[in-house]
Amino acid sequence: MKNADKDPLEWEEISTQHIVNDEWIDFRRSAYRFPDGNTYEPFYSYSRKDYVVVVAKDTKGQYLCVRQYRQGIKRVTTEFPAGGIERGDTMEDALMAAKRELLEETGYESDNWKHLLSIPSNATIADNYAHIYYAADCRKVAEQDLDIYEFLNAECHSADEIEEMIENGSFPQAVHVMAWLLAARCN
Repeated sequence: MKNADKDPLEWEEISTQHIVNDEWIDFRRSAYRFPDGNTYEPFYSYSRKDYVVVVAKDTKGQYLCVRQYRQGIKRVTTEFPAGGIERGDTMEDALMAAKRELLEETGYESDNWKHLLSIPSNATIADNYAHIYYAADCRKVAEQDLDIYEFLNAECHSADEIEEMIENGSFPQAVHVMAWLLAARCN
């Protein structure tokens, strides 16, 4: 019997194999029954931590960015401070994570935060969400405090410089570009 609340376009997952399942990722191969009753496979998907992206503007009107190597595209990029939301005993919420990541990656903090959007990071193959924040009037209060696997430099850029980096491909993170466009509404 079909559930009256079920969307007729919804697929039914009929089997799942966990190919990699560790602290970083749960990578799966699944089979689905489609709305027409046919079964298809393989479909690959993964679970990762939700994460935050922070568009941060300092008291001088400059935007705080970080430069770091991204192994997926095998190059150094410029992007906004960002990082995973910690789970487990702490049950950190998105705003706490945004504040922590801004401080750890740049040494800056803010008392002026605005949540811009929470959105699936890649709804086709992943189930995690990006939580996007805008932080205004940021001020330097500490030095960077990076995790052992983080190697990044903090930088300040003007709005024009960020626009130029987006245009020339040196600011290539799609969610970060979206965050930039959403933050434009705050200025």
